[in-house]
Amino acid sequence: MQPVLTSPRGSRIPPLLYGTAWKKENTAALVQRALSFGFSGIDTACQPKHYDEAGVGAGVAAYMGRGVQREELYMQTKFTPVDGQDPARIPYDPGGSLAQQVQQSGNVSLENLRTSYLDCLLLHSPLASFDETLQVWRAMESLVDSGVVKELGISNCYDVATLSALYGAARIKPLMVQNRFYEKTGFDRKVRAFCVQHQLFYQSFWTLTANPKLLAHPSLVALAQRYAVTAEQMLFRCLTQCGIIVLTGTTSEAHMRQDLAIFDFELKEQELKKLTQLFS
Repeated sequence: MQPVLTSPRGSRIPPLLYGTAWKKENTAALVQRALSFGFSGIDTACQPKHYDEAGVGAGVAAYMGRGVQREELYMQTKFTPVDGQDPARIPYDPGGSLAQQVQQSGNVSLENLRTSYLDCLLLHSPLASFDETLQVWRAMESLVDSGVVKELGISNCYDVATLSALYGAARIKPLMVQNRFYEKTGFDRKVRAFCVQHQLFYQSFWTLTANPKLLAHPSLVALAQRYAVTAEQMLFRCLTQCGIIVLTGTTSEAHMRQDLAIFDFELKEQELKKLTQLFS
């Protein structure tokens, strides 16, 4: 069983999320399979360019047909600004105000996911100006006020100054920061430190693909061998024990099972300390 993280507002978040980007026509089947194996958290976006959000909803509905209650699942999606959309498939009126775009996108997500509420809505990336970012955030806050969104977050925010400004200006503070976790950005050390200081959750994506050097590091490989797990499992377990929420988008049933099996063991304090030095 996965442990569960709890937000200051009482939201329950699994530390391992199934990511649904680029699954296309296989989305529904893969989501249903991931949930049946033991995943309880899903990450998606209202961005037809890279996500089949309706397919996610179909997969969730098929799984819930077994008698699962909505409250047992964690579903987060994203509002993607116009610049991140396919011009031919924007899921809202790009000519509307930013507030209208957020409202329309949220409504589409609720319909796609066949749910009355979203556990978390993330801003897919900061907009060109902070004023625009804040306009979008205010609209997202309104969705929380209306009861259709529980928590808010932001993705692809690598500038701690931008994150700090948003946190300071927000009436409803961000709970999640979802970023690529890799060496090019210094493993987001400053952003992660900000998250710890302000009780935000950091979510990592592209965790395996972007880190071949980390996965091949002798310290990590040796520890993986000691625990009879893969290097990928060892990295995931290290991150989750550090409080990082990990996204995995594998299409392999074997890898799904391996990812979930990371909670079958726990690193000792000194082992964890040694590994975290690789990205601290």
